[in-house]
Amino acid sequence: FKKGIDTDQRLGPVRVTQSGLISPGRVRAAMVLSLLLAGIVGAWLAARAGRPVAVVGAVSILAALAYSGGPYPLASHGLGDLFVFIFFGPVAVCGTCYVQTMELSWMALVMSVPPGLLITAILVVNNLRDIDTDAVAGKRTLAVVLGRRRTRIQYMAMAAGAYAVPVILWMAGRFSGWILLPLLSLPAIAAPLKIVLYRQGRVLNSALAGTAMAALLFCLLLSAGILL
Repeated sequence: FKKGIDTDQRLGPVRVTQSGLISPGRVRAAMVLSLLLAGIVGAWLAARAGRPVAVVGAVSILAALAYSGGPYPLASHGLGDLFVFIFFGPVAVCGTCYVQTMELSWMALVMSVPPGLLITAILVVNNLRDIDTDAVAGKRTLAVVLGRRRTRIQYMAMAAGAYAVPVILWMAGRFSGWILLPLLSLPAIAAPLKIVLYRQGRVLNSALAGTAMAALLFCLLLSAGILL
């Protein structure tokens, strides 16, 4: 909002600052409070699991601030997709694994790929919808750089990559057939995929929600498959 990106022409869901519901000062205060609360929990985890967790926590906070703010906002320079994948995939999954086991494994890294791809796909839908308004505002997201056609291919490739992982693990003999449970969520990703491939504008908001729901179902089923 402060950079002039969220304007009255915005097609996405309501943004509280842009719409005037909450003042920029209060939103900033809420951000600081959220980071402080996260820091308290992070400090407890660091006390239990050591310095690596403290480093990851500090870098995560910096990445959160640098995503839209600072002198070189990541989201405005085509780096949003990469950093969302890193922090919602490998950092989140491997970090969770580490604080519980005090070690990292290649399998944890492999398992971090599907959630990372699907969560990034949510951002891809968001940026696809906002290509025109972002371009006018000077926000060069990866979607602005790639254009609509290649951004749609990116979404399709991310969805395909996520669903390929459990199949590859099963074919490699690393897990039993239970690891294929995430395939039951294919109908959930098919609906937003159809919208992404053939529609544009405000209707992509439903694909945004649909992708998030598909990601949730996929991850729940993947977890169940691993346990079983």
